Amino acid sequence: MITDNWNPDDYARHASFVPQLSTQLMRDLEPVAGERILDLGCGDGQLSQLLVQQGCSIVGVDNSPSFIRSAQASGLNARLVDAQEIEFECAFDAVFSNAAMHWMPHQSELARRVFRALKPGGRFVSEMGGAGNISRVRDAAAHALAEIGIDYKERDPWTFPGAEEQRARLEQAGFIVIKSALRDRPTSLPTDIKGWLVTFGRQLFAGLESTEQNNVIERIAELCHPHLCDLDGNWRVDYVRLNFRAEKPA
Repeated sequence: MITDNWNPDDYARHASFVPQLSTQLMRDLEPVAGERILDLGCGDGQLSQLLVQQGCSIVGVDNSPSFIRSAQASGLNARLVDAQEIEFECAFDAVFSNAAMHWMPHQSELARRVFRALKPGGRFVSEMGGAGNISRVRDAAAHALAEIGIDYKERDPWTFPGAEEQRARLEQAGFIVIKSALRDRPTSLPTDIKGWLVTFGRQLFAGLESTEQNNVIERIAELCHPHLCDLDGNWRVDYVRLNFRAEKPA
């Protein structure tokens, strides 16, 4: 049974910055009209739709049924598949992923499967959370959960590798790594940290009663407030992004 941790309406309201802040990723991808491209963790398909408009043929995969329904409703060729379990072979000119790979714990297996999915000379481009990403939020969540007897490490949903760690993983899969680099990208939220937590933190609060969940979210917001909220009430989260581009030998 698939557990869907995503709500497209919450995502559109609280996480609109995700597709909007993809400039570096698209610059690294360098899409060309006529190319066949795979979108790993396509979500509702906004970025893929931009590539379709540029003349690319896109396949999107995601393990969220609600996201796949949204992507398909927009006309995208989207499939309900865990990106870590793709079974394509020499099928794509490029594979890209935006803000999705840090939800995938089996990074080495993923790299091997992407390598197999690419045509010779194909490229693998990603932007994901990197080492140090959302450290304030994670520390606050660990503290708030510990107060009610829950070990944060047992339900931490994220994988945030360092640049050299990811480079080594890609090289081991057979890639030539052109770029693997971390960059600080403090990110303004369209709403607030509570909306961010409702959207991205569902796995942290699994099994909690509604009142208890709300109390934990309030506590995390209280702990984050001095560091991530300005005097005007605007929230800015401490994002660190890992951008890489790797190529399959021709």
